[in-house]
Amino acid sequence: MKKDTTVLVGISGGVDSATAACMLVSEGYRVIGLNIRVLDSPESNPTLQPSPLIVSNREEFRIPVYTLNLSKRFRENVIHYFQEEYLAARTPNPCIVCNKKIKWAGLLEAANMLQADFVATGHYASTSFSDGRFHLHKGADTKKDQSYFLWMLQQEELSKTILPLGPLTKPEVRELARVYGVPAAEKKESQEICFVPGDDYCHYLEQAIPDLADRVQGGELVDASGTVIGHHRGYPFYTIGQRRGLGAATGEPIYVTSIDPVHNRIHTGKKTNLLSRELTARAMNWIGIEPPTEPFEATARIRYRDTPTPCRVTPLEDGSATISFRSPKSAITAGQAAVIYRSDEVLGGGFITKTTH
Repeated sequence: MKKDTTVLVGISGGVDSATAACMLVSEGYRVIGLNIRVLDSPESNPTLQPSPLIVSNREEFRIPVYTLNLSKRFRENVIHYFQEEYLAARTPNPCIVCNKKIKWAGLLEAANMLQADFVATGHYASTSFSDGRFHLHKGADTKKDQSYFLWMLQQEELSKTILPLGPLTKPEVRELARVYGVPAAEKKESQEICFVPGDDYCHYLEQAIPDLADRVQGGELVDASGTVIGHHRGYPFYTIGQRRGLGAATGEPIYVTSIDPVHNRIHTGKKTNLLSRELTARAMNWIGIEPPTEPFEATARIRYRDTPTPCRVTPLEDGSATISFRSPKSAITAGQAAVIYRSDEVLGGGFITKTTH
């Protein structure tokens, strides 16, 4: 019976998570909220504390909300990872790591403390169960689908997860929020990384690593033939495919094609030089299928807003995989995730390490 089932919902203060909580209340679940704090003073021993957050102005949707301060863990697992990836000339996606190591880990930890049966979030994705496995699917709203960010989740986590917003579009969620009396119903969305003010990662890195700018400034900017065409502010401040801010007058558009952190060198070329047909991804996590041993056909995304492209996936013995696309992809970037789909289902994913033109 749903009334005997307790669901712990991650409450961020936004419209999506609050609406997800209200939906579960309306379905008859016993619902508790959890607001995970990640930018407070770090606590070495996180404990649950009552939170003043209000999910709804309507009495029937008022639920108890707790806070869990995971700022120390966030700093160690997300912020440190973010900095180290840029120092290694890779472009990280901290939200993917945060979902795995902070949000779901924190929710499941708190669920154990509060004796909750399931956890839930306001992500636009859905789950199913068949053939003895839990499966992860895209959200119905193609503009909001967040399945790409959840590829690191495993069977144990998915078995405890409810994703109420999967079948809904964002406009439908906002309309439900108004009906439920959610204070955040009209709140605008933020696309920024929560710990990077103004979404300016270059300024953030300069502030977070005090001597970085002085250490890396003045490196060589070279063209496709290796000729020095200028100097740059430092390799961590550039990403693959970047065109603006290169500081070289070449008479035609040039793009960052590769980054050499050892020699602090930025390689540039034409837009066509960004095209690649193959990538290798490490630390593959397989969700919808058992770890494969033979090549298979699928589609894959190389970044969040990418369109899934037909490809052939070849598993490697070290837990990596080679993904070969039928048509070239532009600006495949080390550090980003390659996420593999079959129709609307996430089969798995891994972190991009290298490309082959």
